[in-house]
Amino acid sequence: MDSLSPSTSAPIVAGFHALSEPLRLKVLELLQEQELCVCDLCETLGVTQSKLSFHLKTLKEAGLVRSRQEGRWIYYSLNIAQFIVLEQYLSEYRRLVHIVPARSCKNP
Repeated sequence: MDSLSPSTSAPIVAGFHALSEPLRLKVLELLQEQELCVCDLCETLGVTQSKLSFHLKTLKEAGLVRSRQEGRWIYYSLNIAQFIVLEQYLSEYRRLVHIVPARSCKNP
């Protein structure tokens, strides 16, 4: 596998960081069904808007969700393109089924 350039690794790192928090995973699971506004997400998840806003910001910065404003409401949906980027990154590891074992270390 080729080494990632800094411009390529940043979205990968941000994506996996965003996926490392259970509440953010719940948000993504809800958005699989449909676009939702913040108030619906807060109600369904039982969290305050300030707590949810922090997590939505992380998901948005990672490129995993998009937002659109309609009047005073902000609606969130999945950004499938970024999930494809992460999926392609992980798929490189499938090719590593037959990894050559390390040689024995011989310490003096």
